[in-house]
Amino acid sequence: MQLIFRNTTPAGNDALPQRILLVENSRAYTQVVCEAIRQKLGLPVTVVATLAEARAALQSREDWFMVLTSLVLADGTRDQVVEFFLSQGLPTVVVSGVYDEDLRQQVLGRQIVDYVLKNTPGSIDYLVWLVQRLERNRRIGALVVDDSRSARAHSASLLRLYGFRVIEAADAQEGMAALEGDPGIRLAIVDQEMPGMKGDEFTRQLRVRHARDHLAIIGISGTQNASLIPRFLKSGANDFLHKPFSREEFFCRVSQNIDQLELIGTLQDLATRDFLTGLPNRRSFLQQSEEKLPQWQAESLPVTAAVIDVDHFKHINDTWGHEAGDCALRALAAVIVGHTGDAALSARFGGEEFCMLVPGLSDAQSWSYFDALRRKIEEMEVTLPGSGVTLRMTASIGVYRTQSHDDRLHMLLGEADRHLYLAKADGRNRINTDGHSESETPQAGPRTSRYGESLPYVQAAAATG
Repeated sequence: MQLIFRNTTPAGNDALPQRILLVENSRAYTQVVCEAIRQKLGLPVTVVATLAEARAALQSREDWFMVLTSLVLADGTRDQVVEFFLSQGLPTVVVSGVYDEDLRQQVLGRQIVDYVLKNTPGSIDYLVWLVQRLERNRRIGALVVDDSRSARAHSASLLRLYGFRVIEAADAQEGMAALEGDPGIRLAIVDQEMPGMKGDEFTRQLRVRHARDHLAIIGISGTQNASLIPRFLKSGANDFLHKPFSREEFFCRVSQNIDQLELIGTLQDLATRDFLTGLPNRRSFLQQSEEKLPQWQAESLPVTAAVIDVDHFKHINDTWGHEAGDCALRALAAVIVGHTGDAALSARFGGEEFCMLVPGLSDAQSWSYFDALRRKIEEMEVTLPGSGVTLRMTASIGVYRTQSHDDRLHMLLGEADRHLYLAKADGRNRINTDGHSESETPQAGPRTSRYGESLPYVQAAAATG
């Protein structure tokens, strides 16, 4: 199952570099690492065996994300290997086959992300987790609130080393302003001793505004007061660190808390999203609609409800199998998301049935809006992987627009569902609203599948090109 981490990412971060450079002369080890990363993370890996090959690879393309490197290479000493990759400005993880504590401390004294032993139990799993963690961190904002410039800079530099986008604040007021202005912040490092407001009180105020499923808070302090840790935790902090802390402890605590945020987000998505299409499920749609409908009505906005059903969907499953049906539903969901944007609510209600709630449409706009959606569904082509078959389908849509500001959700959906049945009865591939049904789609004769059977409303053709 793919984990889903829901976050709000600033625009422009969608196309981040993804390629990993693995510098290692053991073919057996590179094969295991590459396979694990590609299978579990889907990230591309390029393998080289020398510094010269690494230099050529880095110069040949620009989509590099990070480096995994051995220290034992034919054309470079340990120091030369470290210096070269640090000069490239890429996150670098050293992978070693020999445990040497002095060497380990020496390497971690530089801007190297981590020092991983090859042959320890679970090392491959840890390496894959580390790559995944660094890749995801790039989309996460981290706030450091500390009145000490040097302490703040130290925490910020560590967070940047691990890939986070870092925002710094000198006191609680600046920290609160930063959080209010940047919804992408998911982690806050909060010092206790600050002018104006102590860290535990600041944490308490943060927690009022930001729930645990959105923001992880880690308190820090150089004070050895035994009561400070429970004060922070009772105020809403997720964790606490004593100054001075080691780099590795800092990274472990931060990563553990971000992992927990991801897990919470994943569980929420499992509870509220349809597993196949990624759209909200029926329960989530009804909950969101019950919240949004009164708001829209209070703003005197008309609200249009629609129920969308794929025509002859059973024939797709019976002819090409349920995987083909799944592909069709995913493609249809993508069309609905692209058509609705952020203003409307949409969901998969179950089976081949989808539901929408759209504010602000007049009668004429409502018809045009859903007819445009119907056309997009009709024009959609779904190529079945490995089969050379392209599916085309149509959908019927029942539409009902609010008649008064007192209309309730169950009535809107019930009326839209009734109009859906009328659209089906009137010939499918059409919209029905307030008893009126129309299809602007010309009938071009019977459609046939590649097997020759007649398909009035679902077309399959051999994929070309």
